[in-house]
Amino acid sequence: MNTPNLINIRVWGDYACFTRPEMKVERVSYPVCTPSAARGILEAIYWEPQMYYVIDSITVIKKGRWFNFRRNEITSIISLKETQSWMAGRTSVKYISAGGGAPDAAQRNMLGLADVEYIITAEARTTRLHDATRFNLKKYLEEIERRASKGKCYHRPAFGCREFTADFEWVQDVQETLGKRAAEVRADKEDKDWKKIWIEEDLGLMLYDVFDVDQREDGFRWFMEQELKSILLEQKPEHLRTKKSTPSDSTIKYFEGTAITPRASFFHAKIKDSRMDCHPDRVKIIPTREKEVI
Repeated sequence: MNTPNLINIRVWGDYACFTRPEMKVERVSYPVCTPSAARGILEAIYWEPQMYYVIDSITVIKKGRWFNFRRNEITSIISLKETQSWMAGRTSVKYISAGGGAPDAAQRNMLGLADVEYIITAEARTTRLHDATRFNLKKYLEEIERRASKGKCYHRPAFGCREFTADFEWVQDVQETLGKRAAEVRADKEDKDWKKIWIEEDLGLMLYDVFDVDQREDGFRWFMEQELKSILLEQKPEHLRTKKSTPSDSTIKYFEGTAITPRASFFHAKIKDSRMDCHPDRVKIIPTREKEVI
């Protein structure tokens, strides 16, 4: 806990669903926020390609309560190409029909959590492609604190599903915050022992993340404008010299670094004194085999 690059963010919300991958048709939530969901919340607040987060632990302030409901979900999607075609008038607009009995709708059950609250503790690290001459870790940490303190984010953080939004605030003193919140949420207002909120439980296998931490350490960076011009001149000289529009070409690389293929990994989750340890140096990460589909 003495690592200087540790950050602490308190998050809370009315609803959450951290979907178990083995039950993704009829959604069933894990009983606590997963490390991948916690990473997504932090990245919604602040993220740069030259940095990444490693979730250290998740401390539970409110466990939440189970709730079940049925809702209409849609089975169709609208692609960007379809939208562009409609805007250009090449094809007629099609609509997705949702609602009970509609052709694109499917009724599904969800077992989620209501009224949850956590403190996410994470390390902010820089990647191998990080340019120390332009930015340093201290600057990233200051930016994270500034944005979290002011409630700023790139997009609204969510607890598992986009519709379950998460509120957040910067935590300067974890112990003080935990003691204060424990007294507020527990029946005995004088008891500030936050460790009694969830004393101990073995939660079994839990999704850790779909991106490998070691691969994320490689990082990537977008090419600067001059670098990109040089690459395009080298790869597409004819298009640039004739000033014709350059067609989209997946062979052109616009970044330097590693393109990570998502692959689920798991770990053995345990709650001890209201805290779930998630640091990859302290828990065993179990990757899925290549032929396994999650």
